[in-house]
Amino acid sequence: MIFQTDKVFLVLMVFIGLFSCKEIPRETKKPNPPNILVIIADDAGWNDVGYNGSEIHTPNIDGLANNGVQLNRFYANPTCSPSRVSLLTGMPASRLGIVAPISDKSDKTLPDSITTLPQALKKQNYQTALFGKWHLGLNISNGPNAFGFDYSYGFLHGQIDQYTHRYKNGDASWYRNNEMIEEAGHTTDLVTQETINWLTKKRDVSKNFYVQLAYSAPHFPLQEEDRWKEPYLETIKNGSRRDFAAAMAHMDYSIGLVLETLKQQNLEDNTLVIFISDNGAMENWYPENQYDGKFKPNPVLGSNEPLRDWKTSNYEGAIRVPAIMYWKNHLKASKNENYMSVSDVMPTLLSLVNQNIPKDVEGVNVWPSILNSKTETHHDIYIRGHKQESLIHKPWKIIRTRNKHNSPPLYELFNIEIDPEEKQNIIDTDDDVTSTMKQLLNKQFAKDDKTVNVELK
Repeated sequence: MIFQTDKVFLVLMVFIGLFSCKEIPRETKKPNPPNILVIIADDAGWNDVGYNGSEIHTPNIDGLANNGVQLNRFYANPTCSPSRVSLLTGMPASRLGIVAPISDKSDKTLPDSITTLPQALKKQNYQTALFGKWHLGLNISNGPNAFGFDYSYGFLHGQIDQYTHRYKNGDASWYRNNEMIEEAGHTTDLVTQETINWLTKKRDVSKNFYVQLAYSAPHFPLQEEDRWKEPYLETIKNGSRRDFAAAMAHMDYSIGLVLETLKQQNLEDNTLVIFISDNGAMENWYPENQYDGKFKPNPVLGSNEPLRDWKTSNYEGAIRVPAIMYWKNHLKASKNENYMSVSDVMPTLLSLVNQNIPKDVEGVNVWPSILNSKTETHHDIYIRGHKQESLIHKPWKIIRTRNKHNSPPLYELFNIEIDPEEKQNIIDTDDDVTSTMKQLLNKQFAKDDKTVNVELK
């Protein structure tokens, strides 16, 4: 039910423009700039991490959660490439015309005119490195080194065979810096070892570092050794879900190796560790024409329970993702219910290291709210996918589903504070709130790159 006082407050917010503020107004003393390690899981759902009640064991991720700040209202994009755009640019990916995974022979990439997070950090003498998944340019010429990373290693595409490291159509994807290479080994192991090798042998110890560690796990194809599956033989009966659990467990173990390296190198005390998933879990995978028929279907993959729906939609299961910030002796263990998005990461980190935030950035510095959850965030979160777009203005969330053949779009409105599972569409219960939310959504939609816009009635 929408209360009259809430309705009046929302309308006032629209007209006085409070929702567009760039920063949470609070003075906080900033610590010395930390090293930064951002760990990204690929397609890990809300219920695929142990600290959210999953049957999958993730002790190292849980350790970060139990000793750090659990960001329980953290929003990503519905698919992988757009989330990575928002992380590196601090803006909705739709502003740059990227609303879906970059795939096949696409030449899409980030524009040269945008300042990326690693480029901005380098102005503060940070050394930058990316290990694992890029997915923001499928050619080595527009790989990570072209957008601010001093060192990079991993794969360019969105999904790869974990051992051949080739894309679903057979294209080569594995590289180091500006050179395509061939290597033997499982993707999770290779990416982890390269990260550890860089931290212990290759980095410039006179500089702070920004490391983006982007795993392929638990994204299909699932190719895990029996040792990762055996712990689940009795607890997970479905073989496909068991394979998914094995990929999560393998990744979690690898994250533990990297965290242990930080301790051994005396880096833990001055390293901010961020863990996120790039989007919610995929329900299943049927690889009919991929990898020359090498892989069997996966009828069951991740779990977003109790949240609604799957990757590619704009429902909570697709865009509300596991997220943690851990910084030993700087952040108190807590569960934070403030609304934040992947676009907020860039301005938050730049503010933390005393670097000016580029004018194009639309995200908000949420560090005061991370330090103290009682400092509430008050900014709208706009997310556009290739099927739907949504806008969150606490406590409401509006979703618009575009239909083909110029038929009118479908609108849904939820109070996600009292209905986080999005069971009750209240679009017809209050005309004023519905009208205001539509206006807010259309205002954001109008800012998007026009090459992906469609006419809406």
